[in-house]
Amino acid sequence: MPIAATLEERLTELEVRFAFLEETVAVLNATVAAHDRVLGDMREEFRRLRSELGVVRSSLSHDPATEPPPPHY
Repeated sequence: MPIAATLEERLTELEVRFAFLEETVAVLNATVAAHDRVLGDMREEFRRLRSELGVVRSSLSHDPATEPPPPHY
């Protein structure tokens, strides 16, 4: 009968470990989903900043032909 007790103890230990693994997977899944949302937000912000940078660059670039002549002319 000690063999049956050992098998039952081993099975119980495996069930406990499996329960902890299920919980760990659920927590990791929630963490990955949250990180995915944050990454999506960051990508959108990056696109927005890139677009704004293009506008700033074009407004800062100066074309000498469009400048008025200096006052001493």
